Amino acid sequence: MARYLIGIDNGSQSTKVTVFDERGRAVAAGRQPLRPYHAPEPGVVEHPGDDLWESVGAAARAAMAAFPGDPGEIAGVGLCTIRFCRAVLRADGSLAQPVLSWMDERLSRPYEHTAADARWVTTSSGHIGQRMTGRFRDTAANCAGTWPLDPVTWDWSDDPDVLARGGIPREMLFELVLPGEVLGTVTPDAARHTGIPEGLPVVATANDKAVEALGCGLPDDEGTLLVSLGTYVAAMSSGRRHVPGAADFWTNYASVPHTYLHESFGVRRGMWTVSWLRDLLGEEAESAARAAGRTAEEHLNHEAAAVPAGSEGLLTVLDWLAPTEAPFRKGTMLGFDGRHGRHHMYRSILEGLALTLHETSERMAGELDRSWQRLLISGGGAESDLMMRIFADVFGLPARRAEITGGAGLGAAICAAVGTGVHPSFEEARAAMVRPGAEFAPDADHHRLYARLGAVHREVRQHTDPLYRRLHEITG
Repeated sequence: MARYLIGIDNGSQSTKVTVFDERGRAVAAGRQPLRPYHAPEPGVVEHPGDDLWESVGAAARAAMAAFPGDPGEIAGVGLCTIRFCRAVLRADGSLAQPVLSWMDERLSRPYEHTAADARWVTTSSGHIGQRMTGRFRDTAANCAGTWPLDPVTWDWSDDPDVLARGGIPREMLFELVLPGEVLGTVTPDAARHTGIPEGLPVVATANDKAVEALGCGLPDDEGTLLVSLGTYVAAMSSGRRHVPGAADFWTNYASVPHTYLHESFGVRRGMWTVSWLRDLLGEEAESAARAAGRTAEEHLNHEAAAVPAGSEGLLTVLDWLAPTEAPFRKGTMLGFDGRHGRHHMYRSILEGLALTLHETSERMAGELDRSWQRLLISGGGAESDLMMRIFADVFGLPARRAEITGGAGLGAAICAAVGTGVHPSFEEARAAMVRPGAEFAPDADHHRLYARLGAVHREVRQHTDPLYRRLHEITG
């Protein structure tokens, strides 16, 4: 009998629900964009209404409507959601206040009890898991950051100081389970909302970056660097231990219980900036794309591929969303002259992503005393051959993508396969369900050029930060 698995990937810009067979082949999918964030004042970034749950429902209904098989052959559901969010719930599981986005500055501070009827404080996965199953359980591997989790035991800390720093009373925290364990089963209400059969097991995964790493096949060696091209762009490598207090990276929880990922510092609003430029160009880009028989993004990639490496001197530093420690900082495009058009701007943004990740991942490599031998690229940006070539050239390393670039959905399905016994272990599930995609070799001349440009790119903030501080004082 055929066996299928549902992977839910609730990301920062959309929710994608995919039905996979037990060999990791996608057979049906649905996608629902999230509504624009509610940002009424600086530092406040919220998901409007119950948008996360609504988007899960819409995407799941579309996937189930497209599913060609027998719903009785679906073994289970893997649930993956955005990391670093906070959901405050009433006793019945409904939202007591809007879900805080990972970009909300309040998440860097202890929890403040502002909703009088608040009973639970949890992650986005805890919130969606409760809506799916009716149970107040969450994955331990989505509790990185300010959550009072013991990084060795993967359970809530017993240290009063740790609990006090987070500001969340112990009785307001969900029960924790490990990735690959069952959170509960789909309730009748959730079945009506999603179209997913009632009674199916819902399996815990991890945080979205870790689930993506699992789904694109990041190996357990120390020589492979995974670059995740999402709304937040970061580089990761497998780690055998939790490393507290690192200067140039941090330790994240992986999808396999009690294993870790070492993650570089990254680019906030990374691929969002690519979409921002596409949308900013508007009808001009759309009409040119239609005339060429392409989507706007395909056309921008095609035309930008004809721009020389280095974008003829146009350099982009991607601070479109300022970090908390430097709220004055802004994004910079430096070096315009009469040669430059929209395709130079587009290519320069892609090069800015690669140059930034090369810098931060090299600092991480130095602190870990390792060197990168190969790149694995995941996320929507990995579908672009131009992006793949730029990363290969900047790093001077072969760059490969997985056959399925949306790794979080497949990673969620892998967790579901383990949790329901479709595959007996994470290792065997990954081997059965993940397949490699195309590989891109670096161009030696381009690598030398990017090495020189990288030295300039690293210095830009030294010169712009004083100017942006002055601007921030004037205009905010």
